[in-house]
Amino acid sequence: MTTTSSAPARAYWPANGLAAFVDFGMVAHKRAAALLVLVSLVAFLPGFFQIPPVDRDEAYFAQATKQMVETGDYVDIHYQGDTRYRKPIGIYWLQAGVVRVAQSVAGPSALRTIWLYRLPSLFAAIGAVLATYWCALGFVGRRAALLSALMMASSIALGIEARLAKTDAALLLATVLAMGVLARAYLQPRDTRARAAPLSWPLAGLFWTALAAGILDKGPLVIMVAGLAAVALSILDRSARWFTALRPLAGIIWLIVLVLPWFVAIYWRSGDAFLVNAVGHDMLSKVGGGQETHGAPPGVYILLFFATFFPASALALPAVPAIWSARREAGVCFLLAWLVPSWIVFELVPTKLPQYVLPLYPAIAILIAYAIEKNTLSRRPALTRAAVWWFIVPLVLSVTAVAGAIAIDRNLELLAWPFLAVALICGLSAWRLYDDDGAERSLLRGLVCAMLISIGFFGVVLPSLAPMFPSVALGKLLRAEPCPHPIAASAGYEEPSLVFLAGTDTLLTDASGAADFLHQGSCRFAFVDRPEQRVFAQHAATIGLLFKAGPTVNGFNLSNGRRIAVTVFESVGSP
Repeated sequence: MTTTSSAPARAYWPANGLAAFVDFGMVAHKRAAALLVLVSLVAFLPGFFQIPPVDRDEAYFAQATKQMVETGDYVDIHYQGDTRYRKPIGIYWLQAGVVRVAQSVAGPSALRTIWLYRLPSLFAAIGAVLATYWCALGFVGRRAALLSALMMASSIALGIEARLAKTDAALLLATVLAMGVLARAYLQPRDTRARAAPLSWPLAGLFWTALAAGILDKGPLVIMVAGLAAVALSILDRSARWFTALRPLAGIIWLIVLVLPWFVAIYWRSGDAFLVNAVGHDMLSKVGGGQETHGAPPGVYILLFFATFFPASALALPAVPAIWSARREAGVCFLLAWLVPSWIVFELVPTKLPQYVLPLYPAIAILIAYAIEKNTLSRRPALTRAAVWWFIVPLVLSVTAVAGAIAIDRNLELLAWPFLAVALICGLSAWRLYDDDGAERSLLRGLVCAMLISIGFFGVVLPSLAPMFPSVALGKLLRAEPCPHPIAASAGYEEPSLVFLAGTDTLLTDASGAADFLHQGSCRFAFVDRPEQRVFAQHAATIGLLFKAGPTVNGFNLSNGRRIAVTVFESVGSP
């Protein structure tokens, strides 16, 4: 019931070279860290600088941070004139720090440079890969720990979050750090009373600091993951004394010191509005029903896992029997406590987005690496057939990327074809040579496949699809106007990316409001989508506004999936 985890005599490119890289990383932790940083950069950087602001979440976060920098108010969170009380302050502070530094060097253009807002996510994603390696060392040997971190670096889910100016990569980093310390507290030897020796102050401090960072980033989710794991382990052990190794009294005080000041400040500023909106409207609405059309039944995350954790997801099913057999081992028990209770909660909550379960993926990566290290992956045909996933995913993604480019932009994207073609070859090799070369070499081929897909899709296809990002063209048209401070109103196209690129003063209104806006003065422009233009013209005639039509931007609104044709209108005076 086992398959080999290292290659026999026969092995094919590119597994040999990649195995040599793994061998290089095993020599010392510094080498392993250098290798993981290099792989992460190759996986995360394609498209990082070129992809425009993505609607809607990324653009909302970036615009709120932009307004912090513009106003100098680093306590309250606003989107234009409205408060945006959905997430705490953490990610906004990180983004604002980067943008402020860049602004001092590059000037005002830094405020609308989206990749600057993405840097905290990139650094957090790389940090999460390194933290996975460190965390895994508590369960497996150095080679398996390196493999588990490579699984995270090559996963589609983390690759997406590393490129978006949002909270999820930072939450992942905080969670892995916290769970790594929690694991060391649980796995260390105990005395006859089931008590473990206290961890060092720096290590215990890291646990409580990671929890505080997670709370400031995305609220109580990090507490849920760590708390459910600790409760499950304590129930299984019939004792919670091991938890005292984390120095909980001093740790809770330290957590409060880190978290409380901002919550006091925002309460002083807005009363209970933040708690009412963040907890009552945002969090509880997700628990009570599918928020913003993201509702889905239980089981969806299991299906999404095989796509979002590619390429390592192909080994998940063969690893299940080995993990089940070893479920009573302390290390495996801890990883299952990290994974299972929180996964059940996420499945039961009606609102489902792929990134919600991302903090649980390191546990899966370490479990798979454990099965590879122990040479206990199942050879049952029903489970090993999952290796075909290494070929199916790149095939589907390649076809979808090219077909989407043709449908959206009438473009074959020939530059991406070599990368996608080699990705298909690597995926096919990983599948067909799995029995001959073993799990580790096939996984490494899958890693190359994932990185080539990253280059082809994120680095070539997506940045070239200008119609998917109409706000870019509209923002350029506005800034190209010769008047000193052009401002715009938009009717029918109201995405936050437009506010980010065209300016915080951009008015999001209806067709009549756009005509009234033009009528109020010079150096004003109206962006009006085609369905709104008739009402716009009628109201302009009613108020005596003379206008002229400028360029039309044809595009595709990612948020609602419909095509748009936005014309730029300018006032030419009154009769």
